[in-house]
Amino acid sequence: MTKKQEYNSEDLVEAIIEGLQNKKAEDIVKIDLRKIDNSVCKYFIICNGTSNTHVMGLTDSVEDYVREEVNEKVWKKEGLQNAQWILLDYADVVVHVFQKKYRDFYKLESLWADAPVTRIEDPQPNQ
Repeated sequence: MTKKQEYNSEDLVEAIIEGLQNKKAEDIVKIDLRKIDNSVCKYFIICNGTSNTHVMGLTDSVEDYVREEVNEKVWKKEGLQNAQWILLDYADVVVHVFQKKYRDFYKLESLWADAPVTRIEDPQPNQ
């Protein structure tokens, strides 16, 4: 059972990242929290959008893509009212979609300095 759960977490992370890339999320990072004591989940995925509308579009894209690709539904959503920082909680993976100025203010990446951080490169067109 454990093997399957880890496999699903990896598939979930991949689907989330693809959903973000489909709507041109900016500066996507994956933070691996699996070896951090008392972490709330296995991974954080953090990115930013350019406006309230873009942040909402990114959130919708992730939900749709994850549902289609790995048949998972978000457990909890927060921040939809003002779309400055939206959190999507998938239990093992938590997605943070910010507007840039709020991401710069809260600096989540620096709070998890002990965890490995992977910057996700933009997909190259025509490859």
